[in-house]
Amino acid sequence: MPAIPSLGGLRGRGNKGTVPVRPVPVPLSAYVVDCAVYVGGKRLPGRWTHSEAIKEVRKRHEGFVWIGLHEPDALQIQGVADTFGLHELAVEDALEAHQRPKLERYDDTLFLVVKTVRYVEHESPTTANEIVETGELMVFLGRDFVITVRHGNHSGLARLRRELDDDPERLQLGPAAVVHAIADHVVDHYLDVTGRIENDIDVMEAQVFAPRSQISAEQIYLMKREVLELRRAVMPLATPVQRLAEGYTRLVPDEVRSYFRDVADHLTTVSERVAAFDELLSTLVDATVAKISLQQNTDMRKITSWAAIITVPTMIAGIYGMNFDYLPELHWKFGYPLVITVILAICLLLYRIFRKNGWL
Repeated sequence: MPAIPSLGGLRGRGNKGTVPVRPVPVPLSAYVVDCAVYVGGKRLPGRWTHSEAIKEVRKRHEGFVWIGLHEPDALQIQGVADTFGLHELAVEDALEAHQRPKLERYDDTLFLVVKTVRYVEHESPTTANEIVETGELMVFLGRDFVITVRHGNHSGLARLRRELDDDPERLQLGPAAVVHAIADHVVDHYLDVTGRIENDIDVMEAQVFAPRSQISAEQIYLMKREVLELRRAVMPLATPVQRLAEGYTRLVPDEVRSYFRDVADHLTTVSERVAAFDELLSTLVDATVAKISLQQNTDMRKITSWAAIITVPTMIAGIYGMNFDYLPELHWKFGYPLVITVILAICLLLYRIFRKNGWL
């Protein structure tokens, strides 16, 4: 467990040196985004602490509590964990970012980890350094509570909570309905991000096959890396969602399981898109490499053609530059014009041959 946050030390008077200040913990309210009590599908008015909220629900023997936390530390989440009886292993995972999407059951509590994604705006996919940004969302589901722990700044649930507040019939299904809404919200973002990435890949594909395009294999590899990051968020989530749709636990009633099947269908669509992106980008890499190789071959043929043409005057000038007294037409007054004419004729002939064969 990390050390309690401290305010540092104060310099004492005299020769006593530094007098340490007692550690001061950060209040839980600094990490609690919202804490609400829902009874009969409606949110009860007022502000609640996590302990007061669960006491109210259990006193009424109906309703549930929904608590949202944003990047709490070990001290802050421990109070919530003690109040709701959360398993220490699940709490440890909730504190650590970079978790793999998964679904685990601890006694009468479910622990779900999902990856959130955000599309990073950019001018062109061929110049962007980042296209997909990921975050994490951990969900604890109990008989009468839902606790969400969020990592990242783009995966807020405030808008989703307002939508659910306006839909009491949906909230009457219990805390599992909130988990479904979160999963559906995340997968819908997957669909939006994959749609925009598809547009970016279409732009890259058009540039790859455009004549004299400047796109390189490195830029395609960058897009492939971003797609791989999206794939790591999407693919492992299929099994948890399928379990929730098939009755993995009694915490998810039959009415909610049918909704999870719809989420599973959407997730399958996303997975198929991401797999297609990966294959298409691999094809674009191969096409780019082939195009570069073809361009290099064309350049080499041009260089070779010009080298062959330049060889003719170089060879003739080298022969006549030797120190011999008896060379053909050496002392003839028309020897120089004749040699120049022969050089030009041979060079022109070679140029026409190379031009006809497409080397120049």
